Amino acid sequence: MRVAMYYNNHDVRVEELPVPEIGPGELLVKVEASGICGSDVMEWYRIQKAPMVLGHEVAGTIVQAGAGVVRFKEGDRIIVTHHVPCNACHYCLSGHHTVCDTLRETTFDPGGFSEYLRVPAINVDRGVFIIPDGLSFDEAAFAEPLSCVYRGQRRANIQPGQSVIVLGSGLAGLLHINLARALGAGRIIATDMVPSRLEAAKKLGADFTFLATEDIPARLREVNNGRLADLVIACTGAPPALQQALDSVDRGGTVLFFAPTNPGVNISVPVNELFFRNDATLTTTYAGAPGDLATALELIASGRVQVSEMISHRLGLDEAGLGFKLTAEAQSSLKVIIQPQK
Repeated sequence: MRVAMYYNNHDVRVEELPVPEIGPGELLVKVEASGICGSDVMEWYRIQKAPMVLGHEVAGTIVQAGAGVVRFKEGDRIIVTHHVPCNACHYCLSGHHTVCDTLRETTFDPGGFSEYLRVPAINVDRGVFIIPDGLSFDEAAFAEPLSCVYRGQRRANIQPGQSVIVLGSGLAGLLHINLARALGAGRIIATDMVPSRLEAAKKLGADFTFLATEDIPARLREVNNGRLADLVIACTGAPPALQQALDSVDRGGTVLFFAPTNPGVNISVPVNELFFRNDATLTTTYAGAPGDLATALELIASGRVQVSEMISHRLGLDEAGLGFKLTAEAQSSLKVIIQPQK
């Protein structure tokens, strides 16, 4: 079978690998759509394990079910997540599934940028979901990234009517904007360095958009009745944006740090002013648990989150290198979907 083998952001090669053989409890899936995630182009992180087949936002069709699989059958249209928790450790039982050791060790074989992949039994048990009728593979592939976004907004305790500012309007930022609108947020503001992304942010629910180079706290006060934001979502790890996040949160508000930074990045937090005087909360999020994935799929299927408008490119495996280039440059693309069967 053909795969897109990642060596670095500028070297992605179409190579041949054997079709995986499955065992009891496992599935063989024909990959129909696999999204390129921002984390796929974090070269400082990915290159340590290269060469490898990436791709974890996967939708496809079951072509073979192993002995003992009872909930799924050949021909089922599914999404599958690569990381699943044990559901039994201290972290899972306290609701922190995404820091479970099992979740960080599980994956599928080889990755979504391939014609076929093997889904291990533990992933079949708790990481596979049927795609609702009427939903395309391309749309269903958004369930994994949306599950991460949904978990983040849950952790930030988003409330109807709150003012929200999203710093960074790439794919994650657009999902946050659209989901915040679906969950009843009040005034939504978006920032970015790229004007075309700000246009997309307006189409997907932002009331106001600003270039990230502007005085964001001042502009916020202009459009938010003199106040800063109840919820600040940082969808970029750039140090200036992290400082903007701290400067943009209102008294009693929350900052959600959604994006990782480059290694070694530190920020200075004014403890007395931010915490003791203004009662602000800083929180983070990582990945999504199976329950978040199920909710995300329903949000997409019901039309409450409009992911199809976020797809800027649909490419075959032969063009996977272009897809990585577009995603890494973060300019003319929003979501790049790889269609291995194309």
